[in-house]
Amino acid sequence: MSLNRFKGYFLAALAAAAYGTNPAFAIPLYQQGMSPNSVLLFRYVIGIPILAAIMKWRHVPFRLRKEEAGPVAILGILMALSSLTLFESYNYMNSGIASTLLFIYPVMVAVMMIFFFHEKFKPSVACCLLVMGAGLGVLMKPQGEQSVSLVGMLLVVVSALTYALYIVFTNVSETIRSIPTTKLLLYVLCWGSLFYAALIPLGFGLTTPAESSGWISLIALAVIPTVISLACTTRAIQLIGSTPTAIFGALEPISAVILSVVVLGQSLTLRDIAGGTLIVVATLMVIAEKPVDRLILHVRKMFPRHPKQ
Repeated sequence: MSLNRFKGYFLAALAAAAYGTNPAFAIPLYQQGMSPNSVLLFRYVIGIPILAAIMKWRHVPFRLRKEEAGPVAILGILMALSSLTLFESYNYMNSGIASTLLFIYPVMVAVMMIFFFHEKFKPSVACCLLVMGAGLGVLMKPQGEQSVSLVGMLLVVVSALTYALYIVFTNVSETIRSIPTTKLLLYVLCWGSLFYAALIPLGFGLTTPAESSGWISLIALAVIPTVISLACTTRAIQLIGSTPTAIFGALEPISAVILSVVVLGQSLTLRDIAGGTLIVVATLMVIAEKPVDRLILHVRKMFPRHPKQ
């Protein structure tokens, strides 16, 4: 395995783990009376000066070329819509189930890349998507008398679709790929902030944290699942492509489960362990795609298809 591919896998896994902290910081803010739109507006606005400082330190120019403005705006709107629909879904369903259901997006990315951009379909990808789907299905299965809200599910599906479009567009656009990661994210957050600000006069009122701890949660949201996660995702796409990066995103529910056990004191069930194990196996299949492809080919040769007489 090349150093760049190893780095890409590591960054994709780190991005997923960082993104899994979203509910842990967002839910307490809802309990303080903040709306999802306000949480995201503050999250993005706080992230902008952080990225600007990093760019200044690295001597990255702030100016966008004329041909870059349009694609960056599209990415910003896609990311803003994906975040808003996901955060809104937390009001309709268990945040853990919502975060798990979100990870239908790797399947969407794989399908888009195969059908619209003629990416080669690999047997290992098909197998890993099946295993990953089984793991997500186990994690998403309601416990006891819990039921999954239809509105919540629709919101998460929209979130997954817009995030899949974000990943694919980042991968296939030469213009986007030429923009430094921090610079791209800075303008993505700028467009996202404008999107959320534009919704305020439309009934999405502006709310602030009721306690000082809320501002700490907002800063954490801006740094961990925003700056760190999106930066790692963007760089991973550039190194290993959109499909492997998307599949690694399925590690997010595992980070969410670990966080709930370590930080929130929740119990770890056999279901959580089984679902997490399947997802880990699926992501390992991506790393070892060549041996897996050879194994599948060998198995297929052992059971040849006989033509109909």
